[in-house]
Amino acid sequence: MICNAHIAGGRKARTAAVLAVTALLVTACAPQDNASGAVGSSTGAGNPFGHVHGLAVDPGTDQLLVATHNGLFQLGGESPEKIGETTDLMGFAVGAGRYYASGHPGPGSNLPNPLGLVESTDGGQSWQELSRQGESDFHAMTVSSEGVIGFDGALRRTADGTQWSEASDQVQPAHLAASADGPVVLATTEEGVQRSTDGGDTWELPDKAPVLQVTAFADVDTAVGVAPDGTVQLSRDGGVSWETAGGATAQPSAVAASTEGEDGLRIWVATEKGIEFSDDAGATFSTTIPAGQ
Repeated sequence: MICNAHIAGGRKARTAAVLAVTALLVTACAPQDNASGAVGSSTGAGNPFGHVHGLAVDPGTDQLLVATHNGLFQLGGESPEKIGETTDLMGFAVGAGRYYASGHPGPGSNLPNPLGLVESTDGGQSWQELSRQGESDFHAMTVSSEGVIGFDGALRRTADGTQWSEASDQVQPAHLAASADGPVVLATTEEGVQRSTDGGDTWELPDKAPVLQVTAFADVDTAVGVAPDGTVQLSRDGGVSWETAGGATAQPSAVAASTEGEDGLRIWVATEKGIEFSDDAGATFSTTIPAGQ
């Protein structure tokens, strides 16, 4: 009886996680009501940046970057610092010496709507058009050593930022993650975290793959994932296997991670509470930027 109850509870938990990821996927595929190309001035719950679409750590500055409906922000000082003009950054990724983004232009911008793939080589101060302008709004996007991969209703990949090919039509990701230094890409799906070892061309679902909402790489081998219920999981083999970190957050919208020293692992999670941070590999979390600040 105890075993049956445990199994039933596990099934219920996994079903709830699948439903949460499904809802995120529907949101990622839904067109945005932004035909005018203008981004509103609302900052959501009262924090300086509003709803967070993406988090990333710039390896050159070691600063946390926050991609939002109201533009790009940098965390590192006493308060968030706005970078550049307002751009609705639905997709955001950090590559070698450059940032990649997708979404919608801000007020007064000459950029097309949707943005397609744009890049910044000046730390987010300005954005240059690369490809698929007026065509793609990549809500899920990342960059690996093989190039950029994004999802706009179809999974697409490009090695040079201009020429695109469609990847597997069997993967419908809610979120994509990779290390810019390696070819492995992770995709959160209803079935679990799927894994590609060739930049997103082919995919497999590892045994016992957990259902996670968002994932991020701290280095080529170390990945962090957060489930819809806030449970934090770690992988030390690039997403082949996962283990519970011990800590939990509120429901996540984005995650970033970086290594510190030989064994240190820092994790940031954007939630309804704000930006939650762990400096002990996900064992405990504290809110560094409250949503109501």
